[in-house]
Amino acid sequence: MDLKTWHNEKILLKTVKALEDNFFVAKMFKDRYGLIEHVMEHIEKGMKVGLGGSVTIRGIGLLEKIREKGDILLLDHWKEGLTPQEITEIRTKQMTSDLFLTSANAITEKGEIVNIDGIGNRINAMTYGPKKVIIIAGVNKIVPDINTAIERIKRIAAPMNAKRLNLSLPCAETGYCHDCKSEKRICRILSILMKKPGQTDIHVYLINEELGY
Repeated sequence: MDLKTWHNEKILLKTVKALEDNFFVAKMFKDRYGLIEHVMEHIEKGMKVGLGGSVTIRGIGLLEKIREKGDILLLDHWKEGLTPQEITEIRTKQMTSDLFLTSANAITEKGEIVNIDGIGNRINAMTYGPKKVIIIAGVNKIVPDINTAIERIKRIAAPMNAKRLNLSLPCAETGYCHDCKSEKRICRILSILMKKPGQTDIHVYLINEELGY
């Protein structure tokens, strides 16, 4: 094991322990294959599975495995060819799904989950509504504390998402937040899960890979 891998696993284990102390179910995986296998244990035929707006979820090959299983209703508002009305309907249905799959903008070593949304559908579905929530995040999302988490979002997650969406925002051009006043601004809602919400079954799966923004 090289020094970087050892260092990352040390941070991952520390964060898993902190998440557990905050009442989340948390696990660490060395690679995506073990993670996917474990997630699939939670998915049964006939389920409604909501997908948050996540590059991580769509980048590890999990959706392909879900589709192979068959008889699963995937509530994916990123599906091509949808009308604005259809996107809104799917986002609403995600909030009452059997399982909601998403990532996080940042997770602190103290076991806090930090997100900034533009609309709020992801944050809503993470906190109340779905029967189970699984949050998947790479080691690159782990930061020391809440202030660092917000800084990470402003300097990495938000600018990269704005660029991905081809939005004419200052952060998409410069790579860092300008606290802009644009109507197209995607940083509008800050959510900090300090502890697991009281009535929501949330599992947090951390992986020793760099994934998403």
